[in-house]
Amino acid sequence: MKLLYNANIHTLDSSNPRASAILIAGGRIIAIGEKDKLESLAHGKVEKTDMQGKTILPGLTDAHIHMQSYSLGLSRVDCETKTKEECLRRVAERARTLKPGEWVLGHGWNQNEWFPSPSGRGARGEGSNFPTAAELDAIAPNNPVYLTAKSLHAAWANTSALKLANVADDTPNPKDGVIQRDAQGNATGILLESAMRVVSAAVPEATIGEIEAAIEKAQSVLWRMGITGIHDFDRRESFMALQSLHAKEKLKLRVCKNIPVESVQQANDLGLRTGFGDEWLWIGSVKAFMDGALGSAHGGDVPAV
Repeated sequence: MKLLYNANIHTLDSSNPRASAILIAGGRIIAIGEKDKLESLAHGKVEKTDMQGKTILPGLTDAHIHMQSYSLGLSRVDCETKTKEECLRRVAERARTLKPGEWVLGHGWNQNEWFPSPSGRGARGEGSNFPTAAELDAIAPNNPVYLTAKSLHAAWANTSALKLANVADDTPNPKDGVIQRDAQGNATGILLESAMRVVSAAVPEATIGEIEAAIEKAQSVLWRMGITGIHDFDRRESFMALQSLHAKEKLKLRVCKNIPVESVQQANDLGLRTGFGDEWLWIGSVKAFMDGALGSAHGGDVPAV
């Protein structure tokens, strides 16, 4: 048993909102209250820890995360910057550490943050709210670059990445997606919705082992945020990596694994149902969505199609 005492415990129980000690056994909270009372309930070997006034809160659950993408993203360029110039500086810095031909991957840019305007148009005028492939070409001429937006509904690629994905000025828009083009009909490097997959498909895929290692490393990042449980919306590879971690007793987050709508029939054929699994990893709900995100397509200017 474990007894944590001299703590500032917020229970979120309105009838007993605060406590100073907590008794734990078998991974379960047995009781909360004052140290003397809990000591009287404890039995056997008891490990006592003075928390020195530290705060204890119930663990948080992130109800919508893409665990594979998030975990792999921790090693990518952080593009969530106040200015486009700072984003470009970070991309250039990463490119200098790579061999020619290696991909520069990043995430988090937001054109609305770079060019805010109460009128809803880019500060630089019609069609200018989004960055361009040419800006990436100038700082990473020898590396393909692919940067996803904070919304995950848009991406920014350089010319090298577009060529590797066989995206030319006359490439037709995929179903439910847009390859953004300028007034002359040239591809700008911005990809919306399903058009993102045209280029992301050219990026070398991470192995299950690499995903597993990334998720294991990401767990400690989430713990520091107070997150102890997640609802994961990534797909097969993420599920396989989570299962492998669980089998090795290295999964330390409680994971509700959601199924993409296109896999529902297959799951039904196998006889899977919501709740299958255990307290660490179980089948949850089904994810389906229609349309896209207004923030990507209408962050100032409607993209030319």
